[in-house]
Amino acid sequence: MPSVPGVPNHREVTSPLATLLRFELGATAVRALAVVAVLVALGAGVVAWRSRPTVDPVAPPTAGAVSATPDVIVVAVMGRVQRPGLVEIPAGSRVADAIAAAGGPLPETDLSTLNLARKLVDGEMITVGVPEPSSGAAAGGRVNLNTATAAELEALPGVGPVLAQRIIAYREEHGGFRSVDELREVSGIGDATFAELEPRVTV
Repeated sequence: MPSVPGVPNHREVTSPLATLLRFELGATAVRALAVVAVLVALGAGVVAWRSRPTVDPVAPPTAGAVSATPDVIVVAVMGRVQRPGLVEIPAGSRVADAIAAAGGPLPETDLSTLNLARKLVDGEMITVGVPEPSSGAAAGGRVNLNTATAAELEALPGVGPVLAQRIIAYREEHGGFRSVDELREVSGIGDATFAELEPRVTV
C-alpha cells in the first residue's frame, strides 16, 4: 500500500506494550524450562538413591564359633634332663622344644631314639635318655630303675615291697633317676644294699 504523506507506515510502528509482552513471555518460558530441568534432576536423584546397592550387616561370631584350640599345652618331660617334670610350651611345639623347656638333656644323653621333630599334644609324657623295653629288664638282665614295676624291683636282692614303693616314689617325685648313684638318696638303701643293687640296675 502506498504511504500517505504525513501518516506513519503501520508496519514500521512498534508498540511499547507489544515489546514488553514479548519480553515477559520469553522470560516466563526460560523460567518454566529452568523449573522443569530442576524437577527432572531431582527426580533422577531420587531414583538413583533408591536404586543404590545395600550392604547387609555381618553378624559378629557367636561365642560357640570361637576356636577352642589352646595356645599353650602342658607335657611331662622325664628322664635325663636338667629339670624333669611338667613344662608349658606353645601349642604346635615339638619334642625338641619340650626338652629345651626342661633345661635340655644331661651330658652324654642319647637322643637318637627320640623323634625330636614330632609335634606334641597336651598331656603327653616324653622320656629322655631312658630305654623303654616291654618290661623293667634292660639289656644284660639289669633292671631299669625308671621303668621297672614294683614286682620287678622286689625281685632285686635286699628290696622288699616297702623299699620298692620308696624307689617308685622317689622316681615319680624327681622325674626319674639320672644315675644309679641316686639310689643312695632313697630312704632304706645303705652302702651294703647299694653294693648289691649297683651291678643289677641301670637307668
